Amino acid sequence: MTQNGQNGKIKWTRKDLLGLRDLSAEEIELILDTAKSFSEVSQREVKKVPALRGKTVVNLFLEPSTRTRVSFELAEKRLSADTISMASAGSSMSKGESLWDTIANIEALKVDLIVMRHGSSGAPHRISTYTRCGLVNAGDGINEHPTQGLLDMFTLRELKGKIKGLKVVFVGDILHSRVARSNVWGLTKLGAEVVICGPKTLIPWGIEELGVKVVHDVKKAIDGADAVTLLRIQMERQNETLFPSIREYASTFGLKTELFKLAKPDAILMHPGPINRGVEIESALADSPQSYILKQVTNGIAVRMAVLYLLSGVIKNEK
Repeated sequence: MTQNGQNGKIKWTRKDLLGLRDLSAEEIELILDTAKSFSEVSQREVKKVPALRGKTVVNLFLEPSTRTRVSFELAEKRLSADTISMASAGSSMSKGESLWDTIANIEALKVDLIVMRHGSSGAPHRISTYTRCGLVNAGDGINEHPTQGLLDMFTLRELKGKIKGLKVVFVGDILHSRVARSNVWGLTKLGAEVVICGPKTLIPWGIEELGVKVVHDVKKAIDGADAVTLLRIQMERQNETLFPSIREYASTFGLKTELFKLAKPDAILMHPGPINRGVEIESALADSPQSYILKQVTNGIAVRMAVLYLLSGVIKNEK
């Protein structure tokens, strides 16, 4: 929740960031505005500010990650926090310890914030109910990936100057995408027109109720788009065959340079990564001037700095 501070400004009051579903448009804007103030830190010769000096952050990644884990680690170091990174393979969870006991032991070490990625949807929400530490959801199952959604919106706002009124298209495996869900929650609250596209078997049932438009023809979906975000096929989360073959998917839904021309001339291309060249995206397009995939990675540091900074202020007040 938020409350009005001095001069009517929104004040952050949440201990945790679990998803964008429960955030208000004002809270999302506050994070994006705070990220903007941190974005210049990465341009400095000395890339560090003392905002989290004396705070300890544990990164508990129980699923594989490259961009998110490294981005959080850099964000923490640039805020001058003390950081510890853990994975299930190197923890007592590999010996049978429960997640509950792992979190309890981490908390007993008097840490301030936990950044957690978990393969089960809802795991961070459950943990947040019995831990004093601030908790950041770094991706839970197929539920949400809030900081990825925030950095996508930050990139859009940075490049387009606004989000309200933009046509933003998502093409790919929507069913298994926590990135898509966070973006849907966030973008619709900020007034964007959200269109999702993919095979019928990869579109969640009833998603139209969230205020998005479903289109199965990729040409119609992309036509007039301000931004197109591609999502990879998450084979690791599928228990059954949901489309004939990767080759057929690439032929029908893979984005190529000529197809992308249906979008607006100044349209931008995004992807949360990792990308599968030749499947959801043509290699030449991924490396084109309209591709801002690496810019998203850069912006992830500022957004995660903003999230950690806002949560740390609440933790300090609760101690």
